[in-house]
Amino acid sequence: MQTPALLLRRSEAADLEAVRAAYARSVSLHQPWTYPPRNLEASLREEHRYLLCLAAGGEIVGTFNISGIVRGYFHSAYLGYEVYVPHQGKGYMRRGLQLLLQKAFGELNLHRLEANIQPENKASIALVRTAGFVREGYSRQYLNIGGRGWKDHERWAILNPEWRDPDAA
Repeated sequence: MQTPALLLRRSEAADLEAVRAAYARSVSLHQPWTYPPRNLEASLREEHRYLLCLAAGGEIVGTFNISGIVRGYFHSAYLGYEVYVPHQGKGYMRRGLQLLLQKAFGELNLHRLEANIQPENKASIALVRTAGFVREGYSRQYLNIGGRGWKDHERWAILNPEWRDPDAA
């Protein structure tokens, strides 16, 4: 099955209720890995937060966020993402991650992008591994997830020179 056309775009004020509803219907998928932001409106305004949408009709299927960008000698950032029910398992996030990497390495000229994932979150690990990320280590009590406790994470990263744009072929 071919993945329908997808696009990444910045959020608009009109997206707030659609994203709020997407989080509400995705609780069983997201938890215990992630929880909705306490201030969803502010989260959607973050500089490098993108909505992954179906090109036909514009339905929001997930989000990606590039955060903690450090320039200078580092040129590195962190990656966050989530898919919403009923769009999981359809390859949308795999394609969306390719689009996001085009932004990170093409437009933003980052050298490195890091994703930190709880070891039990096999679907998320499979997503980054498929995109070319490499497991670099293990961080004990790395993040306080949803204010509910510190969780260990695996550290996965991809470097700009190692990334290949599938659309450039």
